[in-house]
Amino acid sequence: MLISGRSDLKRVRRVVVKVGSSLLADAETGIRQDVIDRLVDELALLMADGVQVVVVTSGSVALGRVRMHWLHRELSVHEKQAAAAIGQPKLMRAYGQAFERHGKSVAQMLLTKDDLRHRRRYLNTSNTSETLFSAGVVPIVNENDTVVVAEIKFGDNDSLGALVSLVVDADLLVMLTDVDGLYDADPGESREATRIGVVAQLDERHEAMAGDAGSSFGTGGMASKLAAARIATRAGVTAAIISGKKSGELTRLLAGEDVGTLFLCGVDRQARRKQWITEILRPCGQIHVDAGAARALTEQGSSLLPIGVTDVQGVFDKGDCVEIVADSTVIARGLCNYTADEVRRIQGHASSEIKRILGFHDFSSLIHRDNLVLM
Repeated sequence: MLISGRSDLKRVRRVVVKVGSSLLADAETGIRQDVIDRLVDELALLMADGVQVVVVTSGSVALGRVRMHWLHRELSVHEKQAAAAIGQPKLMRAYGQAFERHGKSVAQMLLTKDDLRHRRRYLNTSNTSETLFSAGVVPIVNENDTVVVAEIKFGDNDSLGALVSLVVDADLLVMLTDVDGLYDADPGESREATRIGVVAQLDERHEAMAGDAGSSFGTGGMASKLAAARIATRAGVTAAIISGKKSGELTRLLAGEDVGTLFLCGVDRQARRKQWITEILRPCGQIHVDAGAARALTEQGSSLLPIGVTDVQGVFDKGDCVEIVADSTVIARGLCNYTADEVRRIQGHASSEIKRILGFHDFSSLIHRDNLVLM
């Protein structure tokens, strides 16, 4: 959906909520369960209204530091990785207990930037999230700090939140922080500082308004949040920065009220996605289909199933872009869930036979309709 103003936020159906360490971690107790409980109470209300939610959370390293009493010194890379390994189970337990009170289950997803650079892993992440949404399970995403190195580190979970919002095809990215939006001056130093309600297009003026300091626990200040907003809005996902300290702020945002700062994108994400598939990706092969499959794709908006496939040309991997051909005409392009060899083995068969033929069953469709563009 295209969000052109605050009133459109009432129609948001899928939202990524990024929560920073500065809100969650406490030097005395390790984690602020009260903050998580309050946030989850809001998320549960949104979910009851039909909104699908992904939580991108910081906090594992901070929790590990508290647990190991490593607060007042610089940690080595390996110590940070160890702290993440120690803190991550505690973080997931906290979210699990909070969502359990509302009858919801959570799932842990640990990612690195390399996962989202690789087409197959990108597609797997997208498909896994769709499966979790269908099952009513809440994905809890964090950077995989236990294995991450400088070359693949997101840098902060603001950027991770932005990239996740693209992977899961979100309508909105919301970054919760310890201030209530972007100001034209430092509100801690100037009484004249004014909150900017809506940013139609990010530019250098807005970046000049942001400081670059994070909290004692987190790494992401306002500058990193603006960078994340730029990533999201360039790809057609609206972004927002709101206070995570104020109760009900997220609910008010999605009700269209004037809270925080809203960053508009001015481009429909599906249009951008179609442009990416049709104009940027190079097809690696062709899948020929019969008349019935062609009608299902073009008239009914269906996914491509193996039963309608008559021929496969080329060599392509899982996640590669392929053309769909009917009666010698290219009718669509899409990202294939199986390799060329696997498609050849299951072509003409029902989806229920995939496991018998291949020995596994990852997907019922060869190309999901969300990853398919009609020509």
